[in-house]
Amino acid sequence: MGMEKICVLGMGYIGFPVSSLFATSGFKVVGVDINEESIKRINNGEAMVSEPDLNVMSEAALKSGNLVVKTSPEEADVFIIAVPTPITEDKVCDLSAVRMAGRSIVPFLRKGNLVILESTVPPCTTGEVLGPILEESGLKAGEDFYLAHCPEKVLPGKILYELVENDRVFGAINDESFSLVKKLYSSFVKGNIYSTDLKTAEFIKLIENSFRDVNIAFANELAKISKKLGIDVWEAIGYANKHPRVNIHRPGPGVGGHCIAVDPWFIAEKDRSLAEMIILARGINDSMPEFVVGSVMGKIKDKGDAKVAVLGVAYKAEIEDARESPAKKIVMLLKKEGIDVKIFDPYVTDFDYEMEADIDSALQGADCILIVTDHNMFKEMDPGRVSSLVRNKIIIDTRKCTDRNAWVSQGFEWDTV
Repeated sequence: MGMEKICVLGMGYIGFPVSSLFATSGFKVVGVDINEESIKRINNGEAMVSEPDLNVMSEAALKSGNLVVKTSPEEADVFIIAVPTPITEDKVCDLSAVRMAGRSIVPFLRKGNLVILESTVPPCTTGEVLGPILEESGLKAGEDFYLAHCPEKVLPGKILYELVENDRVFGAINDESFSLVKKLYSSFVKGNIYSTDLKTAEFIKLIENSFRDVNIAFANELAKISKKLGIDVWEAIGYANKHPRVNIHRPGPGVGGHCIAVDPWFIAEKDRSLAEMIILARGINDSMPEFVVGSVMGKIKDKGDAKVAVLGVAYKAEIEDARESPAKKIVMLLKKEGIDVKIFDPYVTDFDYEMEADIDSALQGADCILIVTDHNMFKEMDPGRVSSLVRNKIIIDTRKCTDRNAWVSQGFEWDTV
């Protein structure tokens, strides 16, 4: 089978980087997104501001003509689906975009085509949801066309590097499908490539993120207990991690992002009676915004006229992504308490609440500084300068990214989770 032309559906955090990599590897790529604004941003070179290397590559791909972006699919040798899979209010995976993408491919599917699902999904989705939709074309999966699942494993801020360097586990409906997928991705993947079946590949991605979620929940539970006992949880965890077989994650204000905060539910939805630890961990991590706000309210004396400066709403440092960020719930709870909340993030432009244009506007007259995201800008703040802006010298650093002694020396009351 020839694999010269690739159609990628979904120009988000995975689809767009993957499209750019294939295009710069010599393939003709058609990137598809139903959001016309996303297409416009890509053509203007504004797609992913925290991924500078990727932006350079995508610009080269677009200028070469190997990458074209549009709002509808067309015939190709390979179809890659990388559409969003959000979680519903009932904590189950919303597969509507996957179904829509699959149906949009059907008119263009030809014998010998390869279809790959990259979206993160619950086990059995590729074979039992996407496969039957594609077979509405009259072609049989595994016989007339090839089918695979290739879960991504990337870190925002290092997406391009990790797409190239990380090991990958590909699930395929049969050996022929895996051989084609391996050949295709070997055009840019330098890591090892492993083979398994479809539902195991889907499960592996969820296991990885659920492991991290459970570990973070343990750290957050320790933080709550340590607060009650008057113990520095960061010091305790730091020393515990010196044990050769202990690796406890960092506590914080909660878990965000489309992976760790969401993927565990994709396992739990298969059988909630068996996913006890996963569900418990999700509950602990989801409770951290209340814990943080409780700490803030305990520090503020005049609650009727209080102002809190919330610094950082991205779910992790040095990126513009605020998906599932605990900052959203923290701000909501503070406002519910009647607090005047001023928000600043140097990267995020799309957020549920109004934000300040600069950090000084957020800090001016604040009774409490609350660091939610450990951006470098906040780590490097000068306590002396900040003291001239705030009304009361209180700082709660939920990420422990600032120097406690430096702030205390300037008269600040410093605390963390």
